[in-house]
Amino acid sequence: MKINGKPYRTIWPIGDAKVGVIDQTKLPHRFETLELASMQDAAHAIKAMIVRGAPLIGATAAYGVALAMRADASDEALDRAHDVLAETRPTAINLHWALKRMCGVLRNRPREERAALAWAEAARIADEDVEVCRAIGEHGLKILREVAAKKNGATLNVLTHCNAGWLACVDWGTALAPIYMAHDEGLPIHVWVDETRPRNQGASLTAFELGSHGVKHTIVADNAGGHYMQAGQVDLCIVGTDRVTANGDVANKIGTYLKALAAKDNGVPFYVALPSSTIDWTLSSGRDIPIEERSADELLKMTGRLPDGGLATVEIAAPGSPGANPGFDVTPARLVTGFITERGTCAATGEGLRSLFPENR
Repeated sequence: MKINGKPYRTIWPIGDAKVGVIDQTKLPHRFETLELASMQDAAHAIKAMIVRGAPLIGATAAYGVALAMRADASDEALDRAHDVLAETRPTAINLHWALKRMCGVLRNRPREERAALAWAEAARIADEDVEVCRAIGEHGLKILREVAAKKNGATLNVLTHCNAGWLACVDWGTALAPIYMAHDEGLPIHVWVDETRPRNQGASLTAFELGSHGVKHTIVADNAGGHYMQAGQVDLCIVGTDRVTANGDVANKIGTYLKALAAKDNGVPFYVALPSSTIDWTLSSGRDIPIEERSADELLKMTGRLPDGGLATVEIAAPGSPGANPGFDVTPARLVTGFITERGTCAATGEGLRSLFPENR
């Protein structure tokens, strides 16, 4: 995708010893990039949410292992890289998927081969993510076309929550990929963008993406989604996910469950877009997904731009009040209309998932 006319991915190699990333903590007020030169740099980028979004977390972890192998290709260094990176974010399964894949490629290989193998495998994971997201976009576009065809040329209104666009992946995105494709082929489309408190990934990142690409959108308070659904101003919802269990339960950014409930009550289709690397076949229920509890400061403080262009972080809550800040919630499969994956669409059930991925039966 492009920023100011220049194409970017969210992560890219710099030579054969560093990795570039977009610092997403600075968006939307400043566009800055950072260089990661070590495994510790990659771990910090994931934990501090300089990079975020399940697919991008996986790609960054893969490059983190590759950077570790540049410094020390021993078994001990590989184990250490795996363990440090695995502890950065508990909910997104792509992190563990990528680490398992990297270790599988490197384990039992000669030490002198590991650095080059790791670099190539990390690049392969990133390239594959781009193609997977492109395929998700194409399958999701079919759904958008079908809904748009019933509107006789009127604008198609889509609601999304958090950020599941190209900033959350390597390129294209998951939930936003079909929206970009619909816009590019001329479908009249408008996106309701949930602000997504407390980190405001919708207001800061999704709106930044859509605006940069020229997609019509409106930022709304998180609690406004149900109102617009009742008013008939939402044709469908599409969100991403950080982990889907084998029965179809969905873990996504906190607040997703409430959107799914409102959609169900108002007869609004609710789709989840995901790459197969986000499916956790080892868990049978969303109740078993570990939910990340983040710092209360994210809830009690907010950073914004001042009239002079400077940035400031201010307290917004009653002094001395504690805060609880779960990063994710679980939407039961019964509230999901369907999944959009790189292999096509399916019902949000275990059988639906296995129909597209029969190798996991």
